[in-house]
Amino acid sequence: MSSARELAAIAERSAALGPGDTERFSGYAVMALPFSSGHVLGLRRFPVTSVGPGYTSVWLRRPAGGWSIYPSIDPSLSCPRYFGSALESTSVHTVTVGWTGDLCFTVRIEDDIDLHWDVTLANTPVTKMMSGMAGALPDSFWRSSLFLSAMGAVSGPSLRAGRIGMIGHAPNRQLMKAKVKRMWVVEQSTATLGGEDLGTIEPLREQSRLGEIWMPQRGIFMIGGAEFEPQDAEEHPPTTKAAATV
Repeated sequence: MSSARELAAIAERSAALGPGDTERFSGYAVMALPFSSGHVLGLRRFPVTSVGPGYTSVWLRRPAGGWSIYPSIDPSLSCPRYFGSALESTSVHTVTVGWTGDLCFTVRIEDDIDLHWDVTLANTPVTKMMSGMAGALPDSFWRSSLFLSAMGAVSGPSLRAGRIGMIGHAPNRQLMKAKVKRMWVVEQSTATLGGEDLGTIEPLREQSRLGEIWMPQRGIFMIGGAEFEPQDAEEHPPTTKAAATV
């Protein structure tokens, strides 16, 4: 069975978008990782999308509850396209992801954000079972709202991650559907932000969400992608209500 690093490398070289007229993204992600400081970090690395160039973004929730997303390309072509109306801020940065082992990688933003984030993954009996099931399913299942709702309801308790949003409306009101090919849990992680140590990985007292999309209470790394309803100026708000600042 291929390692997380090998599958991420394949995604970098040859990630492909499924058929359809939705807005599609393919790559890998840490859905959300909460820390004892009250911060939450997330990662989206999509080498290929249907709306623009590939990109990387870091998601950050601060202890007071506000969210920021830091993409490597224009927010209108990346995650704030769907989540921007719920953000405190968004701004473009150079985000680097470097693999240091089969199950270990680093995420860095070296400018005034000053993020140093190290992640170690692990396979568990549950992630092995769910990865095997996900890899065997035809694409039609990942387009089924009923299936995605059921998978989210089962996955959260099975992974001890609270509620997991496999389907739901993002803050900008586009419907999101997730697709998982393989998954791991985050076994260990350390992070500093502006020189501040974020502490140990630990669930929040109250689980966070953006729109209808729940942010898991346990770090989950996935190879896969997501799709969204096409953006409609009459139906969906602007990319972000937040100023494009840090």
